Amino acid sequence: MERFLSTWFASSVALAFAALILGDHMNISDPNESTLNRVLTVVLVGLVFTIVTSIVGPVVKLLSLPFIILTFGLLLVVINALLLLLTEVIAEQFGLDFFIDGFWWAVLGSIVISLAQTVVSAIIGD
Repeated sequence: MERFLSTWFASSVALAFAALILGDHMNISDPNESTLNRVLTVVLVGLVFTIVTSIVGPVVKLLSLPFIILTFGLLLVVINALLLLLTEVIAEQFGLDFFIDGFWWAVLGSIVISLAQTVVSAIIGD
């Protein structure tokens, strides 16, 4: 449970950082909302992202393992971008305001999120 919570925290921080870096191309919550509502939206989108990457991610990566090997791991960036887009679709179903401006912005966002998660996880000792 502690690992899930630390992953959830790292994902939430990484998503917020990616949204900050990508500007209008990736938004989490409405900028006109209160700070509490914006933080709550980031935490809930982080929860959805953590669940998607914990459940769907390993299955997709296992099924595409031969292609990951053939592309020397570059397919992992595409898979992570698709998981981020899946998170956007699921978050919308729950009424959460989360937007990514297309596939290539999702690729860039997934790279930023991966780097930020690595830094946050190293800091909190995951």
